Amino acid sequence: MKQDGFALITGASRGLGMAFARALAKRHCNLVLVARSPEPLHSFASELRRSYPASVVAIQVDLSSPGAGQILAEQLAGGGIPIDLLVNNAGFGLRGEFRGLSLLRQLEMLRLNNQAIVELTYSLLPGMLERRQKGIINVSSTAGFQPIPFASAYSATKAFLTTFSLALEQELRDAGVTVVTVCPGRLSKNQNGESEQPARGKWASIYQSPDEVVEEALRVLAKGGGLTVPGALNKFSVFAQRLIPRRLVPRLVAKMSRA
Repeated sequence: MKQDGFALITGASRGLGMAFARALAKRHCNLVLVARSPEPLHSFASELRRSYPASVVAIQVDLSSPGAGQILAEQLAGGGIPIDLLVNNAGFGLRGEFRGLSLLRQLEMLRLNNQAIVELTYSLLPGMLERRQKGIINVSSTAGFQPIPFASAYSATKAFLTTFSLALEQELRDAGVTVVTVCPGRLSKNQNGESEQPARGKWASIYQSPDEVVEEALRVLAKGGGLTVPGALNKFSVFAQRLIPRRLVPRLVAKMSRA
């Protein structure tokens, strides 16, 4: 990344967002950190400024609000902050029966996991295309490779994101934009004690380190982009699903979810 450009990371105040920020700061990248909660966001930004020789801009915004992505892009353009790398990391997952979960909360999840990413990517692309080096990392999930009962809307948002990201990769290839679609599995708890994805039952002990996921995503970015599923177990799981009739996959996942 060029020194005068910035990497924008959404959901930067916890989990993978913090891991991306630290990894990029170590590489002397200037950062724009975006998160909804102001106190942890500004505290983390101050920590990075003390620890690394990089410019760090912290912007508090709720990306699940309609139009927030476009407003953020306009704010960056108005402040003369060019974006070389966009890390679409912000998102959350809800677990439970679809009919038992709050409709408003599920719609908020759809807006953040999908609408905000499309909006922010669309709004930033014109400026990014003027840059010599530019890239996009979309943080999806292994949950997007199959329907997941009791996380039905969440898995659907990740299926959308994976499909969107892979298609975008091909559209932007000739424009010189590198697109990475990273699909981690369960993530270990971060320093704030929060898990990036809901864990339950006998599978709750299977976790990945956020740092491992970030290093894999950045490795694929450096190699020209593409889809990556970090972790041998996750790769095997995704491959094994192809050998099972699609109509049976939700039944098997439902049984495991109840365990």
